[in-house]
Amino acid sequence: MSGRRWATGVGAVVVLAATGTWAMRPADVGTRPSAADVDTRLWSQVRPVIEARLVAEAHGSGYGEAVPALDARWFCRAEPIGLEEHGDAVRAGVDTLCVEYGMHGRTLVECSAGQVPQVVSLARDTDGGYRVVSREEAPDGAGNGRWTRKHLGVFASSLVDSMPSDALEAAARTHFGLAADAPVGDC
Repeated sequence: MSGRRWATGVGAVVVLAATGTWAMRPADVGTRPSAADVDTRLWSQVRPVIEARLVAEAHGSGYGEAVPALDARWFCRAEPIGLEEHGDAVRAGVDTLCVEYGMHGRTLVECSAGQVPQVVSLARDTDGGYRVVSREEAPDGAGNGRWTRKHLGVFASSLVDSMPSDALEAAARTHFGLAADAPVGDC
């Protein structure tokens, strides 16, 4: 085989591989699924259940809760990475952010926080609502990316990014009766 044919063959393979990679990428690499990508009706039903479970499981794990004067509590938010419904079962791939806020004087203080990709399995109850059946989260450190790709898909790592805590800060300010522009300090 001549070098010219060999080079043409390799070039064709490179072009095909690049085209396949481009075609299989998500439409908006680095962004969360849009409303068109997620069943908004289903997400509106399971999101509060997922977030309540996150708050319940975070309870007792933060620094602020060890200091009674801070009256600290957890606020959690989940954003969808993927959502699948199979009969009465739902599998939700989510990126989660939980922040522990407390009060020091009239200042909102952030005591602890964690952002973790997770897979939450839910089942429909007899009343039509949902309950969490199981929850798995990515490990800290080196195994995080591998776990995320394995459990949430190849492109999930690009969807897991720094979630803003604005909505959680606003909920904490409301909970503690603070003004909407009250500053946030460290615990």
